[in-house]
Amino acid sequence: MTKLLALSRTALVVSVVGGALVGVPSAPSAQPASDVVKLVPGYLAKTDRPDPLTFLPPPPTPGSADQARDAAAARAALALRGQARWRIAISDANLDVSNAIRTFSCALGVELTPVRAPKLATLLRRTITDIGLSTYGAKIKYARARPFTVDGAATCTPAQETALRNDGGYPSGHSAVGWGWALILAEIAPDRADALLARGRAFGQSRVVCNVHWQSDVDEGRTVAAAVVARLHGDGQFRSDLDAARAELAILRQAGASPDRDCAAEAASLKP
Repeated sequence: MTKLLALSRTALVVSVVGGALVGVPSAPSAQPASDVVKLVPGYLAKTDRPDPLTFLPPPPTPGSADQARDAAAARAALALRGQARWRIAISDANLDVSNAIRTFSCALGVELTPVRAPKLATLLRRTITDIGLSTYGAKIKYARARPFTVDGAATCTPAQETALRNDGGYPSGHSAVGWGWALILAEIAPDRADALLARGRAFGQSRVVCNVHWQSDVDEGRTVAAAVVARLHGDGQFRSDLDAARAELAILRQAGASPDRDCAAEAASLKP
């Protein structure tokens, strides 16, 4: 079932469509009321979020060397269709925390669910709002067309294509969220930082695999994530929740509940 999670702003409705963060021009009748629920509040006020227009370059222009690099990465990703990496990309497209929290289970070496780690789940839910919304200043300004609208190839999430056609691709919100989560988790479990950062990077690369973002969209999404996480550390409630999640995770790791998935197969599929 398609889910629509929306948070109204002055000129924007940000939705999670089937788990994908997208933005469309706001309109009171854009979606039936029964299909729209508010995202949980983030930690940062709107005025405290970083403005990507002040530190990101414009997206690559047609005919540029950077656009050629983007196109080459998109072509290479098409070869992964139907393979294990493609299936991981489909899962990574779903930003619902009940799914997304499990994404980092292998990297942390413990099975994660919202029930097993409710404090961590809350931390991730709130930061998705801060990180995701922080990409929209650039998304709206540049309104960059996504690769599937250029190359004509299908995406890994066909049900989301209509919404994504109307949502600027630069920078990638998914990449920002995945990298932001990886940075936060690496701080919670520094001994697992390498694996967590690798998984956070792969989370963003899944958007290239899915044919819904160019490589430069993904790269600059990580830049936005780093800016947001830096801002979050100035918020007392975030720091308190970070400490609570750290304590919760320490208990889970001590209990030794191993991930309920084939981590060796996942690692092989995600190998750069």
